[in-house]
Amino acid sequence: MQDKSRPSIIVISSHVVRGAVGNRAAVFALESLGYPVWALPTVILPWHPGHGASTRLAFADSDFERAVDDLIRAPWLGEVKAVLTGYFGSSNQPRAVSKLIRILREKNPDFLYVCDPVMGDVGGLYVPEATATAIRDELLPLASIATPNRYELQWLAGAPLESNAAIIDASLSLGPSRILVTSAIPMMAGGTGNLLLSGRSALLAEHRLIDNPPNGLGDLLSALFTARILEGLEEERALQLATASVFEILARTAKRGGDELALATDASSLSTPMALVQIRRLMHPSYRPGGS
Repeated sequence: MQDKSRPSIIVISSHVVRGAVGNRAAVFALESLGYPVWALPTVILPWHPGHGASTRLAFADSDFERAVDDLIRAPWLGEVKAVLTGYFGSSNQPRAVSKLIRILREKNPDFLYVCDPVMGDVGGLYVPEATATAIRDELLPLASIATPNRYELQWLAGAPLESNAAIIDASLSLGPSRILVTSAIPMMAGGTGNLLLSGRSALLAEHRLIDNPPNGLGDLLSALFTARILEGLEEERALQLATASVFEILARTAKRGGDELALATDASSLSTPMALVQIRRLMHPSYRPGGS
């Protein structure tokens, strides 16, 4: 029998055989914090493409849609209180998932949908534009929280984002009521930040920048922030804890010279991070001259 103290979360993203990205990162983090997870892969890879070419195991769109329909009809669907989505393997997959999101929201007005629009990085899009467009049009309008990196937000906004004020303005135009943007502009020298925009609040969580980080940090942050919000924490505390966990695991991985996040080794950093994170309150447009 399922432990009723934590709601179930459906996680829909890529799966790798070796490594800690996509579903491998998100599922481990959520289960380590006590959440039952339903994990649906969108594509299966031997390892992250950044490590070199490998065989991509893809699902036929019709098969993926049937699997989503199975979840919709599942007798245990009432256990699910949140969905987290990440990387998609085709432009049709977001459309199938949008049906699931709508039905879960109809059943539960407090349902939480976190959309991590995994589509690109510094070099631009690394998914077909049709897939990025489907995420933007089918899923972002349904999201309770969106967690793009700055470069994904830049593509979504159609403009360069060279300041946190520009990031905030672009986030406000995106739609979801809460946006957590990674790779925001740091205010501390040699740092990097995560910027959370919610209501009339703009919070920047900063830590030291570590060069050449392994993949999976965005997947991990999205999962941890989801878990902390479901836990009922205030947004500032949720941001602080999630950022501290990711930074601590990253720092430990870098110290060991690892090429993948070692989540099992550093599991204590998921639940009780000790790293210090600087939280700054930024000027929200509501308080700028001419703001509404």
